[in-house]
Amino acid sequence: MEVGIQANRGFEAVAGLSDLFAQSTLTGALKLSSPSSLGMRLETNSRSPLLFVLPDTYDSDILPSRATLQNGGSKKIDDLFERLGLDVTSKNKLTKGCFLEISSSSIQNKESKTEKDLVHTFMQRLLTLDYTAKHLSVKTEGPIPKSQHTAGTGSLFAKKHAGNKENKQVKVHPMDVQMVVFFCADPFLQQIMVTKLSQCQYAVPLLVPNPFSGDIEFPLWTMRQISKSWKTTDKSGKVISKTLPMYKAETPMVAFFRIGSISSSKSQLMNRLINEKHDTFFHRYCPGSSRERLLMDGVVEIAWYLPSGKSTDHFSDCVAFCNLHGDSSINETQRKILTGMSSVNVVLLPELDEKDNNMVYVKELFEGSKPLIVVLTDEEDDDEDAVCEIGERKYRVSLKGRNQSDVSVALREVIKNCLSKQPVTFCLEKIAEHSEMKVDENNEKCQRGKEAAQEMMRFLEREDPSTIKEIYLPCQGKLWHDWSQKNKDLRRLKSETAEIEKSEKENKLREIRRKQKSHGLSELMGLFVGSLRSVSDNEKMYFLKWMTIMLDDFTLDTLKDILQEYDQKWSEMLDLKKTHKESPQKLKDEQIKLEKISKKLNAATFGLEHMLREMGQIYEASVSERREDRVKDQDLSYLPELAAELMISGNPMELMDGDAAHVPLVWVSAVLDKVIRKLGDQRVFVLSVLGIQSSGKSTMLNAMFGLQFAVSAGRCTRGAFMQLVKVSEEMKEELKFDYILVVDTEGLRALELAGTDTIHHDNELATFVVGLGNMTLINIFGENPSEIQDILQIVVQAFMRMKKVRLNPSCVFVHQNVTDVAAGEKNMEGRRRLQDRLDEMTKLAAKDEVCDAECFSDIIAFDVQKDVKYFSQLWEGSPPMAPPNPRYSENVQELKRDIVSRASKTNCMKLSQFQQRVKDLWEALLNENFVFSFRNTLEISVYRKLEEEYEKWTWSLRSAMLSIEDKMLNRISSGEVEAVGKQELMRNMFETLQKVQTAFKKYFEEDSEKETLIQWKSRFETQIQHLHDDLVDEAKRKLDENIKQKNIRKDLDEQLKNHEKTMFEKSKELALKLKEVGSQNRDPKAEFDSVWGKWVTDLNKGLPEIKDINISNDVINILGGVFSEYSLVFDQKKSAAYRRIDIDSYQNYVSIKKNMIVKTLETLKFMEKSLKPEDQISIRELISKVIQQTTKKVNSFPVSVQGYSSVYIQEIVRDVKQLVLKFKPRRDSFEFKKEFFVDLSLYVCEQAEKRFVERHRKYREANDPILHFEKKKDDYFKVFMKYYQGATSAAVLGDQICVKLKETILQSVYNMTSTFICDQMRGKPPFNGNRGDLEKHILKTLAEQKGDKEEKFNNFLTYMNQPRTYFENFIRDRVRQYMAAQNSQAASVIKDHIDHKQRIIINAAEKARDKIKLMRGNVNKWLKIFSNSLVDELGDTRVHLSDEVTKDVTDYDILVDVMKKELLVVVEELKVNLCKLSDLRKEMFREKPEEILIKHFCGYCWKQCPFCGAVCTNSQENHTEKHQAEFHRSGGMKGCYFKDTTEFSINFCTTKVATEDLSFSAGIPEKYYPYREFWTAGGEYAEWSISPDFSSLAYWKWFVCEFQENLEKYHEKTFSGKGKIPPEWKTLIKSDAVASLRINKLQQFWYLQNIGHKW
Repeated sequence: MEVGIQANRGFEAVAGLSDLFAQSTLTGALKLSSPSSLGMRLETNSRSPLLFVLPDTYDSDILPSRATLQNGGSKKIDDLFERLGLDVTSKNKLTKGCFLEISSSSIQNKESKTEKDLVHTFMQRLLTLDYTAKHLSVKTEGPIPKSQHTAGTGSLFAKKHAGNKENKQVKVHPMDVQMVVFFCADPFLQQIMVTKLSQCQYAVPLLVPNPFSGDIEFPLWTMRQISKSWKTTDKSGKVISKTLPMYKAETPMVAFFRIGSISSSKSQLMNRLINEKHDTFFHRYCPGSSRERLLMDGVVEIAWYLPSGKSTDHFSDCVAFCNLHGDSSINETQRKILTGMSSVNVVLLPELDEKDNNMVYVKELFEGSKPLIVVLTDEEDDDEDAVCEIGERKYRVSLKGRNQSDVSVALREVIKNCLSKQPVTFCLEKIAEHSEMKVDENNEKCQRGKEAAQEMMRFLEREDPSTIKEIYLPCQGKLWHDWSQKNKDLRRLKSETAEIEKSEKENKLREIRRKQKSHGLSELMGLFVGSLRSVSDNEKMYFLKWMTIMLDDFTLDTLKDILQEYDQKWSEMLDLKKTHKESPQKLKDEQIKLEKISKKLNAATFGLEHMLREMGQIYEASVSERREDRVKDQDLSYLPELAAELMISGNPMELMDGDAAHVPLVWVSAVLDKVIRKLGDQRVFVLSVLGIQSSGKSTMLNAMFGLQFAVSAGRCTRGAFMQLVKVSEEMKEELKFDYILVVDTEGLRALELAGTDTIHHDNELATFVVGLGNMTLINIFGENPSEIQDILQIVVQAFMRMKKVRLNPSCVFVHQNVTDVAAGEKNMEGRRRLQDRLDEMTKLAAKDEVCDAECFSDIIAFDVQKDVKYFSQLWEGSPPMAPPNPRYSENVQELKRDIVSRASKTNCMKLSQFQQRVKDLWEALLNENFVFSFRNTLEISVYRKLEEEYEKWTWSLRSAMLSIEDKMLNRISSGEVEAVGKQELMRNMFETLQKVQTAFKKYFEEDSEKETLIQWKSRFETQIQHLHDDLVDEAKRKLDENIKQKNIRKDLDEQLKNHEKTMFEKSKELALKLKEVGSQNRDPKAEFDSVWGKWVTDLNKGLPEIKDINISNDVINILGGVFSEYSLVFDQKKSAAYRRIDIDSYQNYVSIKKNMIVKTLETLKFMEKSLKPEDQISIRELISKVIQQTTKKVNSFPVSVQGYSSVYIQEIVRDVKQLVLKFKPRRDSFEFKKEFFVDLSLYVCEQAEKRFVERHRKYREANDPILHFEKKKDDYFKVFMKYYQGATSAAVLGDQICVKLKETILQSVYNMTSTFICDQMRGKPPFNGNRGDLEKHILKTLAEQKGDKEEKFNNFLTYMNQPRTYFENFIRDRVRQYMAAQNSQAASVIKDHIDHKQRIIINAAEKARDKIKLMRGNVNKWLKIFSNSLVDELGDTRVHLSDEVTKDVTDYDILVDVMKKELLVVVEELKVNLCKLSDLRKEMFREKPEEILIKHFCGYCWKQCPFCGAVCTNSQENHTEKHQAEFHRSGGMKGCYFKDTTEFSINFCTTKVATEDLSFSAGIPEKYYPYREFWTAGGEYAEWSISPDFSSLAYWKWFVCEFQENLEKYHEKTFSGKGKIPPEWKTLIKSDAVASLRINKLQQFWYLQNIGHKW
């Protein structure tokens, strides 16, 4: 170490060595007064290291005086600010946000590298309660400087060159750093600073001279949050505990100040008096101290000595110690204030010299009445005693030559003696009465906030704190508690008439809400809310702080008394448990008394959180009414916005009310909505914290994030609170989230809840916060095995539940108050024990939760080495005077770094997702079976979004295949392709498939919810490949069928080609003949018409005739033959009842078997001859199966190629009969009548007939020459007229080419428009969402349908009984509506398409012309080149003319010009005829748009709920997840009724699964199963997930009321008795039903505002 560098605490190096030096050999040190006294030879070549320590000459003269600051000191201050990275204009610019947000500097714990880092280092350490915050230095690296003197012993005695002292920069003093931050901080950061300084057992600023204005400032505001606890002993020896805010404390004050320059440290002397182990006042010998300080001169600091009630206490009561820094003779104002308020004055001066002008101040104090102690630092006293009394209560103490410890003890005794005689006491608030200084609280904004708070407190002045909440906050007391309990009871229904019971309970809930609403805003709450709305943001912060201060003051005395009573009773109970283990009744009685005290404590506890809670209840009560009712009263929609502003500004927001053990879901959701609206939907990392009461959770969070959760040994926070911690802009990119959202909870197994349903409450709370968090901190205090056991059991069960509902939070165990953190072996043993306990708890919890888990790591990713943190004790010594342990702060900082590191690798939630998670978890917890009830809305939302993306990917594949089909069909029709291989189609699809796979991969890798998505990746990837393969197979089948059809038509096509040439020749010959004879008076058209019929007849001679078909007759004849009852078939056909077979009741179609009647008679009092609902369902499923299979069969018949045959009907009837015969009724209870076979066959045959007629028409058009030429009559007449008018062959050929092109352009328009319509409809509701969205639109359409009520009911029946059929019909109807509507975009697209084809054709014609000129080919060659170039675009464009016609065409320019001219006419004609979609003819589409959409959208899952018939909303038919439906239905809609009655059961299955003692029968043999465990029935029941749902379900309730008579008639049951419709259902109207579907965000908002909360 370099000579002259500070080498040990207590000594300071100086420039010279002549006064004192020391020689150190290997282990010793020798203190010398001068070199000559060495008395021995100093070997300079000794290899032993030498260390020279110079004596202290650190004189207070070095410190700048007030005069120094006035004369040139200003420049130094400016430089100081600049060196620290601030400037003198930064006042109030530093806010708590500057240091509390998550930034790179806030998670580091390194030494400052530059002076500009000092401010952040100081604040970060201070905020984490690290008292080394003042031990500041800039870390430097490099070798120790060498002496400039020549080596040898001479250098030992040579003085070190001071160099240029003026230019050399002295390091920044730590107290200057503190004061610079203090001056630059806004009042709220100043308050945090001072509070933290006090918690670190440091003195805090009392009087502060402002270096810029010169004012003496009293920072009373900054000390308002300082609260201290201590213990005193009364005369009887009883220990009394006190807890007070220090601004109110009346204490004696001992004032210390110096006069002149002294050699000893006044601050160090004070520290020895107060706390020998901690530097309460920073002094010159503290680590990091420097020679020069600029901002402390004139500053008065205050600290308090706090006794512990033990014999070792230095003072028996709380004593304030004030320290005036600098020369008190200069800082006269501060000295006067202190001496005026002090109980004892202690003056330090070098010596008593009457000639010294400063002695006048000492004389004044000596002559005063207050005790005075004069401490001489440089004057020796011959008296053996350290203290000498020099007058009445006047003392002199000499320090020089005395043992400092002895002096401290003596001085302490003198002070104790002075204070023992009824000393003058002072209170911080009284200092503000001095006019010589400026009080920080006197600023305008602070005063406005204070006045607003005082106005509120006037209401409470004469009130008893225990009754305040009952009087002024009525909504959150009994009413809210009753509502919470009844809301839980609502989830525990017991009656078989569950809906009626539910409705009655909902009525009671509404009644409580009405009572709450009638209370409204009390006068106190009106003032509170009015203040929050009227004041500015800064004033609001002051207002809230003042409210907290005043409310704490208001309840202080009452709470103190109740807490003492509670503590005493609790201690008695603990003793009773030990001594009276066998007298449970006595223990129970004491428990009741304790709970009564706890209720008193609850009643008297009154803070801001209670007023915010009241706001929440008032809001929830107001929104429970309809909007129109709310408009009449006061609209309170602004309340959540006020709470959101508070939450954003850093205040905690109550998430779960611990008193009611309930989450105010509507309020919390509304507040989060407003937060999202103000901040945006930010991503948050949710950190949950669990721990037993008083385990240090809140203290840890305050130290870690600066959070404002309540910290009290007497009472922990009740419930759960959430608070936002902002991430700095620099870190957002790295961390991938914007805020840490901390959820702090009341202590598990809290004393307040002892004796109540503690275990259930703890499990509920733990499950809630664990489910919310991305990470959960489990806080364990001490090493008490029973407490650890309790919390581990709760935590393990919570994590097990998370695993079962597929939530994957991480966890970290924080083990606080560990005595020896550094002991590695001990920690290893502790970790092993914790792991064993966790595994043991896992096995126990696995039995309760029915989960297969053997160890803790089976339920959560857990590494005992990394996920267990050990924390040192919080205090370094024994409170109340012990400072926080710096090692504790290091532990906090290490944990904070670990949390941020883990968070950066976590898939965080958005605020909206957190909001939904709160709802999901709480809704599930309200129901007793959490795992069964939990509905992961976030996961469902992610899945729905995936379904939407999947629909886009599949449409890309489908539309690409449609384009490929069009292209291949064009090639087939032109004869270019005679066979299509599967590989070729796959090659054509390869690019699209690759794009889809790339988009798929990107979505799963880059989407913000990728961690949730991963579970479905494999299945969806497979589904896409399967769809691709299916599309290829289907396209190949279509193309093969087309090729087959072309091959079958080959001879016919050849004949038609020859016939076309013949007809062309005949038309030409007729024209030329008429022209030659010069028949001006004859009508050319009449002449043409007269011969046309003969021409067509002559051409058709010898060709087979295609006859008309009569499918209806075939059906009757075939069915009559099968059943040998033609009259039955005819009658059933005539009645048309078969058309309702998919929706009607099947009672008349079956016969109950006699053996079942006998069994029924034996078991029932009456014979039940009607079909049961489950039988009706099984028959309906059979019908669906028949329809589905026969439809598939019909589509396989080659009608388009070969025409219709009655054999097809025979096959359909045979299949229907086989399927019906295979059907086995439940318990073989009935058999079908012949009418069922006939009606079912008639139904499917009629459906088939529609398809047969359409396809046979196409077949006939393609194969009947008469139809073919009748369609072409106009074309041949045109040829006739061209020749008749003298046109050239080139003109005729051009015209004929354009005639052919017109056909192909028209067909291409239809092909394009079909895909265009599908594209457009997919981009808009109802087809632009997922399957669930489409179903909502269908339900909306059903509700809003017009017409006859019976017809509307029948449409509902079709939807409920044959959902797929209705979906298909819905799509057809929507396509029809779309095509019928005005659509300028479609018209424009068709026009552009035609223009595009025109350009392609002209370009092809010109290219063929140019090519043929070079080749010198003929017109046939030109035709071939031209047609081949248009194959992919237009298909077959060839014209078939005789050589006689084509040989005359030699001028290709004329031919092309004619074509352009004729093509223009064709194009314009097409545009006119196709100017809107309604101009299109359905039969012209190669594949109709509705059929494309049906294929695309109806490949869904169509399974129906076994209880109510609701359709599964999964978009994939073969999905692996359980079936789910969004809107389950009332049982009565399906025909469910109460046994032995005709009364409907109106219960919803979502209500039944939450009802106790309600069961259903299933299986063979029949067995009863509880609805609460419906999945245990196996079969289809086990395939469904049905969660309890206590929302309004308004849609189907409205339906039941609207169609009550129709349902009663249809099912032959009544809504009476047990099935009576609750009156509340009848209040619902159609708009309520539609709004409950929540189709879009606007409707969702409307629904929530108008209906959702009504229930």
